[in-house]
Amino acid sequence: MAAGISTLASGGGGELLTGPAIDAFKDAVNAMSVPEVSLPFFFMPVFILMLVGYRQWTKPLVAGALLVVFCVGYFGSMLIDRDYLAILVKPDNVPITIMLLSVSGCLWLAFRQAALNDAKTKAGLPITDEAADTKVLVWPDLVYTELICIVIASAALLIWSIGLPAPLESPANPAGPPNPSKAPWYFLGLQEMLVYFDPWMAGVILPGMIVSGLICMPYFDTNPKGNGYYTLAERKFGITVWLFGFLILWVVLIVFGTFLRGPNWNFFGPYEYWDSHLQVPLTNINLSDYFWNGKELIGFGMNKALPANAMVRELPGILFVAFWVLLLPPMLARTVMRKRFATMGAARFYIMAIHLVVMGLLPVKMVLRWLLTLKYFVYLPEYNLNL
Repeated sequence: MAAGISTLASGGGGELLTGPAIDAFKDAVNAMSVPEVSLPFFFMPVFILMLVGYRQWTKPLVAGALLVVFCVGYFGSMLIDRDYLAILVKPDNVPITIMLLSVSGCLWLAFRQAALNDAKTKAGLPITDEAADTKVLVWPDLVYTELICIVIASAALLIWSIGLPAPLESPANPAGPPNPSKAPWYFLGLQEMLVYFDPWMAGVILPGMIVSGLICMPYFDTNPKGNGYYTLAERKFGITVWLFGFLILWVVLIVFGTFLRGPNWNFFGPYEYWDSHLQVPLTNINLSDYFWNGKELIGFGMNKALPANAMVRELPGILFVAFWVLLLPPMLARTVMRKRFATMGAARFYIMAIHLVVMGLLPVKMVLRWLLTLKYFVYLPEYNLNL
């Protein structure tokens, strides 16, 4: 069976299921999987439904049915397309499958406990964690549990290392780099950010703000309710923001980098052959180009040559960034977040708001890149400063 899978993945043989209906299905999936379609029309609705309907989808029968549907679609697709199979069984990509299943399991467990606790809180009953005797002795209970986990993890790693060859390639050769050249799977989200921002932003500022945001989170979300037990009703804001950053801006980017980014870092559908000779024309246009040459590019606006002065040329982008970073937090404090501003105080609120607007800049830049091929808000090669 392993030999058959290897032959099919390498291109030998044909798909087990073929026909016009299968081909139409694969074409539709390839068309809908492009990020500008899948992110707003699939991943975001799933994220919203996960938060809104957590009391329904966490029920064991519903969750089990969803797991079956996911496994049938995720693993069953190997039967209809060898290009998808080649991606899925690649040793580098096996951790992605493990990540998706483990993240889904942890989310179900957390949201299931939250649904039960929120229902009991609403009914005035003690929550699950308070009603149960959770006292555990280090010896022998905790030590035995850790020992069993160590044995199971060691056995799994041993079977994994024997069953799959190590994803080692030829020695590094600058004359012939691999195409595509991908970072380890846990850095694919970071590599995807490099498409939309310069290295100083994607490799320093954004990762640094991820770390600082995690450090500051206990000071941002000081709500004593929900401390020590699972809940969503008591911590909607904190949980929603954290999950958006983790799932949408990290896990989804890893999925994009694994299954959709192919040779020349082009986007390919999951059932599409990774043609290394495919050249996708991409016109990099800056915000200053749209502002000064809008009539030529999008049919309306000014139709002037770019000013010779760099600061004047990039003034629209500078004003946009200044509005986004400096003016948007005070606007939030006086509108949709005025209660949170009054509770947190100015210092904590503005530190939190800066993290929020910078985090929000990533999906905004991604969408503009996909739809308008926007490269930079501010393009100042004279000062080696691009954003």
